[in-house]
Amino acid sequence: MSNWDLMMPGMGLTSIGLAGVVLAYAGIAETFIDGLHALSGLTMFVGLIFLAVGILDGGISTSNKAKATTLVVISIGLGFGVFGLTYNTSNYTITLAGILMGIAFPAIIIAYLAMKHPNIVKPIGSIVAMAGATGIIMWLAFGFAGPDPYIIPQQVEEVVIEETVDASKSVLPVGILAGSSVEGEPDYDPDTATVESGYVVEWTNADDQLHTVTSKADFGETFDSGLMNAGDTYTLDTSGLEIGTYEYFCTVHPWMTGILVVDAAGGTAPSEIVVIPIEAQTVSEGQIYYDPEDIEISAGTSITWENQDAALHTVTSGTVDEGPDKLFDSGIMAADEKFEYTFAESGEYDYYCVLHPWMTGTVSVT
Repeated sequence: MSNWDLMMPGMGLTSIGLAGVVLAYAGIAETFIDGLHALSGLTMFVGLIFLAVGILDGGISTSNKAKATTLVVISIGLGFGVFGLTYNTSNYTITLAGILMGIAFPAIIIAYLAMKHPNIVKPIGSIVAMAGATGIIMWLAFGFAGPDPYIIPQQVEEVVIEETVDASKSVLPVGILAGSSVEGEPDYDPDTATVESGYVVEWTNADDQLHTVTSKADFGETFDSGLMNAGDTYTLDTSGLEIGTYEYFCTVHPWMTGILVVDAAGGTAPSEIVVIPIEAQTVSEGQIYYDPEDIEISAGTSITWENQDAALHTVTSGTVDEGPDKLFDSGIMAADEKFEYTFAESGEYDYYCVLHPWMTGTVSVT
């Protein structure tokens, strides 16, 4: 008979761990970036162990309760799996699936043999263990001594490209604050830097740790400082950037984020305000979710969304059916928080709240 004292915590741990993994891969929460990925994965694996031991305790149970439990677990796994694949933004999904299959298949085979042929479980288990150990040893060996030693850092000749900056241009200084390598501490100062096109932005590393200034949407294709030692500076001439909003972060400490807003030269870019009203998360006739829900602006105009509701919300570009398109995303907005984005090109932009998908809006740029 199944052991429900083991199965109940197993189901809970598996669900919580799986939810954390899926949320990280879906991009809804930066779980992996913030370092909780190991805890999420470990929680899921520990839950699976408890669950398997509980179900198989005393042999495979054929009771209706055990069958129902197995179906529920499979449904949860498939549901989260399909959701994660649909909204997947990670390049490591196949790797994770391979690891799961590499653990699951031997475990299923050994569990079956333990029930049907207990006399050969030990030799089969020994073979599986030796095969796994051999694979790990070979991977390490090739990593150190193979034709492409991927574990040993490769010596790459550093090419220094000197950038010349027009001394006549106005410079906006941005500081990388001391202690910013500690998560939760202030990092870039100011967090949101707004300049006219043609200005030069200069970041100075006032911390004693290595940092970078890297465009977030394309992982450094738009601009990237490379590693900055203590006291180093990085200058960026905004003449080559389009009018708009650029999120950036530190690749060494990914919780460090900032925003660069490039306005049209000759004056401050026009701006509009969209309010997330009180009770916006409530589905009811006549309820306004974004006020206004449809707004028309000219290219180069900034929109600031203000969350006047007590609930958490997001402003995420894309549609509910197709998912986020990664053009802009406020992240989780608590009460009274704001999010600003500048629309540089004409077109129609749909957005919605990830937490309350019935909340939708449209920005028409002419």
